[in-house]
Amino acid sequence: MAKGPTRPRKPAAAPPPAVPEPFAGWFAARGWAPRPHQLAVLARAQAGRSSLLIAPTGGGKTLAGFLPSLIEIAALGASPVRPHALHTLYVSPLKALAADVERNLLGPAREMDLAARIESRTGDTPPAKRQRQRARPPDVLLTTPEQLALLIASEHADAYFADLRAVIIDEAHALAPTKRGDLLALALARLRTFAPTHRRIGLSATVADPLALGRWLDPHTDSADLIVTGAPGAAPVIDVLASDARIPWSGHTGRHAIAEVYAAIQAARLSLVFVNTRAQAEMTFQELWRINDANLPIGLHHGSLDVEQRRKVETAMARGVLRAVVCTSTLDLGIDWGDVDLVIQMGAPKGSSRLVQRIGRANHRLDEPSRALLVPTNRFEVLECRAAQEAVREGALDGGEPRIGGLDCLAQHVMGVACSAPFDADALYAEIAATDPYKDLSRRQFDRVLDLVATGGYALRAYDRYRRIVQDPKTGRWRARNAQVAQQHRMNVGAIVEATMLNVRLGMGPRPRPGSPLGAPGGALRLGKKLGQIEEYFIEGLTPGDTFLFAGEILRFEALRETDVIATRAVDAEAPKIPSYNGGKFPLSTFLASRVRAMLDDPAAWRRLPAQVREWFKMQRLRSALPKPDHLLVETFPRAGKHYLVCYPFDGRLAHQTLGMLLTRRLERLRKKPMGFVASEYAMAVWGLEPMGDVDLAALFDQDMLGDDLDAWLAESALMKRTFRTCAVISGLIERKSPRAEKTGRQVTFSADLIYDVLRAHEPDHVLLEAAFADAGEGFLDIKRLGALLARVQGRITHMDLPRISPFAVPIMLEVGREPIYGEAQDAILAEATEDLVADAMRA
Repeated sequence: MAKGPTRPRKPAAAPPPAVPEPFAGWFAARGWAPRPHQLAVLARAQAGRSSLLIAPTGGGKTLAGFLPSLIEIAALGASPVRPHALHTLYVSPLKALAADVERNLLGPAREMDLAARIESRTGDTPPAKRQRQRARPPDVLLTTPEQLALLIASEHADAYFADLRAVIIDEAHALAPTKRGDLLALALARLRTFAPTHRRIGLSATVADPLALGRWLDPHTDSADLIVTGAPGAAPVIDVLASDARIPWSGHTGRHAIAEVYAAIQAARLSLVFVNTRAQAEMTFQELWRINDANLPIGLHHGSLDVEQRRKVETAMARGVLRAVVCTSTLDLGIDWGDVDLVIQMGAPKGSSRLVQRIGRANHRLDEPSRALLVPTNRFEVLECRAAQEAVREGALDGGEPRIGGLDCLAQHVMGVACSAPFDADALYAEIAATDPYKDLSRRQFDRVLDLVATGGYALRAYDRYRRIVQDPKTGRWRARNAQVAQQHRMNVGAIVEATMLNVRLGMGPRPRPGSPLGAPGGALRLGKKLGQIEEYFIEGLTPGDTFLFAGEILRFEALRETDVIATRAVDAEAPKIPSYNGGKFPLSTFLASRVRAMLDDPAAWRRLPAQVREWFKMQRLRSALPKPDHLLVETFPRAGKHYLVCYPFDGRLAHQTLGMLLTRRLERLRKKPMGFVASEYAMAVWGLEPMGDVDLAALFDQDMLGDDLDAWLAESALMKRTFRTCAVISGLIERKSPRAEKTGRQVTFSADLIYDVLRAHEPDHVLLEAAFADAGEGFLDIKRLGALLARVQGRITHMDLPRISPFAVPIMLEVGREPIYGEAQDAILAEATEDLVADAMRA
């Protein structure tokens, strides 16, 4: 009997690598052993292979990333006898995370007496230290994407990175789908040119699409071959606060639950109280201290605070002297605060991946469950918190789709390469097209970007200031036009474009008398301690004597001196204003939105909701209808002499705002005399002077609104100018900083608006207009999501023409005309409006 073909045997797995001394002894002294995923990354690194490590919080990802490098550096010998050469580059999305990892590396390095030079380099690093690091590189440099872009734009960057052996990208999932991720992908491609054999290690705990992230990390390696997965840790324990207080219909302060949050802080060792905006952080911090009868040490941490204050809070946390820290996303990535045993999320987390990331800050140990308490700040957020809780329990993560690289980021990178050394356009195009964000970049698009950097484009080429790179007629290579242009570029690298910030400083000395100038005798204030930075537009709305919350204190605005806001403490103020910060809000993820819609349609799921929310649902079903998952509920009703159209897509504020803008245009054509609209994460309302119950809703919500209506609106919208301004700054067409001065927000706006008008008139296909339109569609307008919404509800619109407001319309109606104020005045105004609306909505 003939034998069939033999199946080839799968080669036996290689034994895990042996961990050499002193590392093996260091593990043993603590009763530890390297975890399998740490050994797997080590074996791959020793074979020169890259890795994407996906492991839960507390699984030792950071150690896994650095262990191969530390072993190699230890084998090089004592540092005094070997030359300075950069071995490992670590890139973090947060300055605080880079500083934390530096602390956590230096400890074991000292304990093992390793001859390793380990240093961090961020925007907070003193200039003298950064210059020394350029001249004498450490073995391990911990930095941010912006500092890496600066290093790549420096002279002799090729020599600086020539000895690079490893690049570690921490929290890779947080960087990849952003413009910072575009710049980092381009920088990694440049590093591949400088050091072709370096390996890459990506670290992440929350990845919705590992293959896509792998392609971003190392497009030269098959993504499936990159992935190393750690064993799952203990399942987190997540509770949603069932407040004894009446849950607000609208708003995001959470003031109704502050006493219960304070009780949870008292019962824990150390709590992180996460909020979604810096304004909410200031308010929550004040509210907790208002009822802090036990005088618990509670800190505040957000990105606008002065670096010294942030470092004090971080140090106090590490020493275990704080009981709670109110914080924003500045502390939600990877930072290891081992004594944190409770994470409190004020307001809905807006995404399951973000919630998992924040929960991971509690009990940074793999075998112990993290504990979290979600605190809904309004009734719809109860649903969102429950949806997030269930998603995490099921291990379901959300995440954005892979980005198409921004052309403004590409222009910045091209300029940075030219600042470092002359480049060949063909070679640079090949290098850029090998990255994942720019894999579909055509040569024509690249040449248009090159022309933007070289001339500013057709409409601007007559102006010498836009000639930033020039081509050598002999070699054909491109270089920076002169040293001044190169210096200007280095001062403006990065993809984070915030509104112009002013320094907030305490005034020292006697306050000026009312009506007297700041420098009047007996009333002069000297510049004192810097508390942080605040957005220029907020200060422009204040007059001397106004009070506001900042850095955990109530301050009185005294005067503005150049770029310094002079303020004094005002303990007795009754209604301080809360600074708002552009771009501070997270959108509701598509993933959670679909779960919220499904929960509304499932009465069995209501049993887990508070009684007052269940009663709200029942009254909505009685008075109108409940939104169905794949349908759009539209209500029309009169109130107070106006007529309203309210719909409930549950697709996030950005998509709803765009929908409102486009619907008002259509209603205007229908002679319904629309007066305005308002959008929330869950609903959108338009009001006008004519009844809207007779409108053909199928035509009103037709997908063709994303055609001519959108184009016409964008042509006259201030939004496109604002988006263009951001693209112009990132690309370098407009510089915010120069060796002589920094432009004010007004100056940047004036310059950008002028250029925008010129390009719209004379070069409407300019590359930056194209970039701005793409950004507006993806970010500010969320056009892709709006398009999916309109497609989903075609032929599935439920119209309820009502005699009065419905229960579900109360929250969005409370948003109409609201101005953010703080304190009891806000509660009184909101309570009065709520009482009136609720009485009408819940009336049988």
